[in-house]
Amino acid sequence: MSGPNGDLGVPVETGAEGEDDGFAEAEYAAINSMLDQINSCLDHLEEKNDYLHARLQELLESNRQTRLEFQQQLGEAPSDASP
Repeated sequence: MSGPNGDLGVPVETGAEGEDDGFAEAEYAAINSMLDQINSCLDHLEEKNDYLHARLQELLESNRQTRLEFQQQLGEAPSDASP
């Protein structure tokens, strides 16, 4: 996991070639873990977005139906009142 500033939490060491390979593997593992977390968050946001989109579509359709019914009532009211 990373810290609030994006620190990988992996100490930076300089030394022999073998140590550099170990550092690179640890760094790649930390980056992969961070990318997995980001991917998970994005998937969650996408699910929320899809849910909200569906609810908004339902609300829009409901408002259209209500508006049409209201307009029909207004249009029929004067003709019902006249003999």
